[in-house]
Amino acid sequence: MKILHIITGLGPGGAESMLKRLILSDPSTLSDKIVVSLTALEVIGKELCAQGVEVHAMEMSSVLGFPGKFFQLCKLIKQSKPDIIQTWMYHADLLGGLAARLSGFKNIIWGIRIQSVPTNNPKTALVVKISALLSRWIPKKILCVAESAREEHIKYGYDAERMVVVHNGFDFSHFTVSQAQKSVLREECGFSSEDFVVGWLGRFHSEKGQENFIKAAKIVSVKYPKTKFLLIGRRCNAENATLMGWLTDVGLQDQFVLLGERRDAPVCLAIMDLFCMPSSNEGFPNALGEAMASGLPCVATEVGDAAVLASDTVIMVPPENEQALAEGMLKIMALSREQRLQMGEHSKAWVMSEFSIDTSRQRFEAVYLAMLADC
Repeated sequence: MKILHIITGLGPGGAESMLKRLILSDPSTLSDKIVVSLTALEVIGKELCAQGVEVHAMEMSSVLGFPGKFFQLCKLIKQSKPDIIQTWMYHADLLGGLAARLSGFKNIIWGIRIQSVPTNNPKTALVVKISALLSRWIPKKILCVAESAREEHIKYGYDAERMVVVHNGFDFSHFTVSQAQKSVLREECGFSSEDFVVGWLGRFHSEKGQENFIKAAKIVSVKYPKTKFLLIGRRCNAENATLMGWLTDVGLQDQFVLLGERRDAPVCLAIMDLFCMPSSNEGFPNALGEAMASGLPCVATEVGDAAVLASDTVIMVPPENEQALAEGMLKIMALSREQRLQMGEHSKAWVMSEFSIDTSRQRFEAVYLAMLADC
């Protein structure tokens, strides 16, 4: 069964990481998988290439060059002759779906990866509106990362009949971290053995809630002034004037460590004592699942299907509420070390039993096989 995946880009992100995990979860089928990035190859594209996956970067970055690049995409689809074309994220759904249809292919699956439609981005909002109208014609199935995402997009006009929820899965083999790795990174961050570290891993974006996290950190630091806070992710660094301005406003520059974008998430998580997810919009939050798999006690905002992922193992709080977020952190910090470890182990056991990448792959494959059986 040959699958052609079309995705908007291959930089570090939730959808991109899930695509990588899905493809690499069964090494015996790598030759039957083709990945197309509408933009650049980027870091995940290079990682897939290194594993022997066929990856193409269309470089659709110029308006003037777009017609030629779109024609190349159609040509690539025809030459590849896939059994199924699966697209990931809004722009890939629309452009990849149109290219597939114009190339004579009908076994098309769209992918919705976030909970709420980003109406604050006019260009993306327009793409979503057009996609909602075309959802009854282009895809045979629309795979949603979360039940909340399915419900929100039905309200926006997507065809409910074609929508199926398939949650993300995690590759737990990468979550073993040595004491030496932890010691090196803690030293790099300037953390002592006595420091209590609260961290969040996510690219800098209004929906990822870094501002809310900083406001909550200010409340926490009043009671625990020696707490250290760690931010990891694209543009979470000292060169980000907006981020530095928020830290200056609350006077926490010396308590925050900003590591920026990194490729060693398990090690970063391993040096934390508490994981805090402050997002205002998620579908199925990868970072929270990874923190749970690392055995961390967690507090998270109740967005997307975070509560489904967390079950009763994580403290859930309302989004965009720094007081509630701070209270969640303080509740965990008030526990004994043994109680925090027990909470983290409970989370780890739950996520490993319910959300493995093998389970997720089987659910994707069930959709593929059902679609081919209907042809």
